[in-house]
This record gives sequence, C-alpha cells and structure tokens, in this order.
Amino acid sequence: MAVQASGQIDAMKIRACKETITHTKNEIKKVVVGQDEAMDTLIRALLCNGHVLIEGVPGIAKTLLMISLAQASGENFKRIQFTPDMLPSDITGIKTYDPKKGFTTIKGPVFTNFVLADEINRAPPKVQSSLLEAMQERKVTIGDETFGLPDPFLVLATQNTIESLGVYDLPAAQLDRFLFKLVMGHPSMEEEKLILKKNITVHSLEYFNIKQVLKPKDITEMQKLSQQVYVSAQVEEYIVRIVDATRHPEKYGVESGKYIDEGASPRASIGMYIAGKAQALMSGNTFATPEHIRDIAPDVLRHRIILNYEGQAEEITQDQIVKEILSKVPVA
Repeated sequence: MAVQASGQIDAMKIRACKETITHTKNEIKKVVVGQDEAMDTLIRALLCNGHVLIEGVPGIAKTLLMISLAQASGENFKRIQFTPDMLPSDITGIKTYDPKKGFTTIKGPVFTNFVLADEINRAPPKVQSSLLEAMQERKVTIGDETFGLPDPFLVLATQNTIESLGVYDLPAAQLDRFLFKLVMGHPSMEEEKLILKKNITVHSLEYFNIKQVLKPKDITEMQKLSQQVYVSAQVEEYIVRIVDATRHPEKYGVESGKYIDEGASPRASIGMYIAGKAQALMSGNTFATPEHIRDIAPDVLRHRIILNYEGQAEEITQDQIVKEILSKVPVA
C-alpha cells in the first residue's frame, strides 16, 4: 500500500475501511444498546494494536460489548474472572509432567485473540503483573519456554468503581500499558427501554444473529492502513504540547495543574499519535487533525495523570484536568 507523494494514502481505501467499521458497529448494535463511545474506543484500540481499561459499575454491557466484537470479527475470545485467590499460572499456563509424555505445557486462557480480564483489580499484584509481558511483548514465558500470542491480540480489562474492600489498585506502571482508559456510565432512559425489549438475559447471542464482518487479514490490513495516515508536523507539535502540559502546567496557565503529582509518560505521546491516526481513519480522513487529537486525548491521558493528595481530597478528576489542558494548549 503505497503512500502518495502528498504524504496521504489512497482515499478510496480509507472510505472502504470506514464502511467496514460501520458494518461492524451495526452488527454489535444488534445486541449492545448505546455505549457508542465504548464501541468506538474498542475498535480504535484494535486498529492501534493496543489495550483498553474500562471502569464502570456492574451490568452496563462491558462483557457483552467484548463478546459481540469478537463475534463480528470472527476472532477467538476468552474471559478471565479475576479473584483474590488467583495465581499467575491461571492466566499464562503451566508446565506439568505426564509419565507417558514427559514434561508438557498447558497454555492458559491468555492464548487467544480477545481477552476479557474481568474485574482485574480484585486480583493481587502478582497476578495482575502476569499480564504485563503478554500485553507489552505479545508473548508469554511458561517455565523455560517462551510462546508468541495470536495476532490480533486485544486485552479489555474491567474494574468496578464501587469496590472498596478486597481490591488491589493497578500500579502506574501497569496502567501505562493500557492505550486507553474508558469510563462507562449508565444508559439513558430511552436506551434502557430498548434494553428491556432486547432482554439479553433471556435470549442467547445466537438469537441476535451477529454476522462476521471482519476476517483476521482485514484487521491486519486496517492496522497497516491506520499506520499510514498522515500526521503533519503541526499536529505532532500539538501532541507534544498537550503531554508537556501535564508535566509543566504552569507554562500553559493550567490552574488545575496544581493537583498533578506526576504527568503523563512518553507512552502518552506515542498513544496520542497512533490513536489520532486511527481516529482519522474511523472518520474517513486521510490525515489526522487537531480535532482528532482532542477526541482521543481523554482516553489516552486519564489514567496517566497521577493526582496528588490535595487533588484526591478535593475529588478532582483527571478528566477535569484534561479538559482544561485542551482549552489552554494552543494548536500552533
């Protein structure tokens, strides 16, 4: 797929990709009501080859959304329920001895395309960290052997906001491995009426006849296409300024910056860069704009800004800070 002299890729391929994404979303909507933002974030993460952390109360279709995406894309899916008594081997797998076969390896549930790490904050840190190598390196070590993971590979981790006892907060180093953090809320009243009519708790997924829209090679091609979306030097500078504002808010007059204990890491700049390309692709554009960067900035930054004690006491949210940063940082 050649890049044109203007630095932009074939607009026809962009339009075809947008249509495919629209068809995929329509299939998911057969089951999932509302939650368009979450749906877009998951698809964007798939285009970026990244991972997503979703926070929200129980029962808002976090699991259903992931299962529906897996069916629409024809990929393998496994759900891992995190509990306080889990061991790392419950995720990665074990090496065991069979008297007839000798030492054999039993691969864990992480060996699949789409992994739903449900309620990840209920498991102890050692178990949480067992996902790190898989998420970052796309490989898993069991005993003295290292195994590659399937492609594509997407981790959707969920955590409930109402949990207070028996939970282990994810450390900043692990949070940084997630490309996006999304906060899902309750549906609107009109959406909840539609949920009642669909009644997914009674009907199985087969009842809704979700059709496979994507093939593995389609996802790979879309990922390659996303990488070739053009990003100008001006937009690159804008990305760097936004991230710099999380570290030096006083330079940009960001008053809520006084609540920041630690700004975003360089992974934030990389994340905004590749996510901006994916957002442009999903919008049908051959190049990324500052508006695309603003659209994805909250998802990239909200888990990478660490609040100080004063911010936590004042119940300041990262979203409030990001909103002010976007209003204060100039494009040029």
